[in-house]
Amino acid sequence: QVQLVESGGGLVQPGGSLTLSCAASGNIVSISVVNWYREVPGKQRELVARMTYSDDDSTMYADSVKGRFTISTDSAKKTVYLQMSNLEPEDTAVYYCKMGLRPYSGLRGDYWGQGTQVTVSH
Repeated sequence: QVQLVESGGGLVQPGGSLTLSCAASGNIVSISVVNWYREVPGKQRELVARMTYSDDDSTMYADSVKGRFTISTDSAKKTVYLQMSNLEPEDTAVYYCKMGLRPYSGLRGDYWGQGTQVTVSH
């Protein structure tokens, strides 16, 4: 079955940088869109970045991260990265990747990574 495995989270100083990765594995026919969300207790889940493969790899960023975060993929487009720079304490959250994809079963759907904790603190 399809699995998304996230890595790269950890503790970083304010102003520092960190890159998250999300690797898709399994029997996948195609991926149409990749997303990064973040979640903080008591706050609504926020979409922070998106790349749409089916729309010429167009990207979109939340205002809160624009200019600081960059979404990208490897050449196979089965691993997505979130490059984060100039991190702020407000960026502290659990980050989740989500991919809209079609598995070999033929059923399209959304698949989530397990989440990775990012903590920005002195």
